Formats: sequence, structure tokens, C-alpha cells
Amino acid sequence: MKTTKIIYWVTTSIICLFASTAIFMNSEMAKEGTQHLGIPRWLGLEVSIGQLVGLVLLIVPAVPARFKEWAYVGFGIMYLTAINAHISVGDPLGNTIMAAVFFGLLLTSYISFHKLKEAK
Repeated sequence: MKTTKIIYWVTTSIICLFASTAIFMNSEMAKEGTQHLGIPRWLGLEVSIGQLVGLVLLIVPAVPARFKEWAYVGFGIMYLTAINAHISVGDPLGNTIMAAVFFGLLLTSYISFHKLKEAK
């Protein structure tokens, strides 16, 4: 049980730390990245707002499980879309692997979240 709790908090914290970089979506690097992938500017801003909302939903323990489920869905769609976008534009494998690694962390967090929920 203690191991599951550690796995949950480590993986969730890594995802949330990465999601907190959404604050920088207005930087030149972010603008170039979204343009490179063919993502409209407005969608990039929308995704960054969604990341910040998802971050709060995942990290705050008092949030009901149903809302956390939807945060996991949103992050999952985002990471799968990122993998697809990087493959579609022919980016180097490193860019695609990064999104896949975060999707794996998300799955690990999700599975451990349910194990903790069942143990209560």
C-alpha cells in the first residue's frame, strides 16, 4: 500500500510539474512549436488552460474521483494527440518518445490511483 501511494504521488507530481509549464505557452519557443505542428495558436492556448485545470484536479486530494477521471482522460487525449502530431510532421523519434513517456507516466498514475481508491 505504501509503495502504491509513493508511485501515485511521484508519477502524478511529474505529470503536474510538466503541465505547469503550460504557463509558458506564450513564449516564442511555444509559438514556434505549435506552428511547426500545424496547431492553431488559439488551440495551443486552450490546451495550456486545460493543462492548468487538470493539474489542479489531479494534485488536490479533496477533488472528487469523478473529476480526477476526466482530468486523466484530458491528459491522455493530449499525449496521444502529441504522439500523432509528431509522427505526422516527421519529427525526430526523441520528440515522439517524450510524449509516449508522459503517457506511460499518466497510465501508471491512473492505475495506482485506482488501487488506492479500492484500498479505502
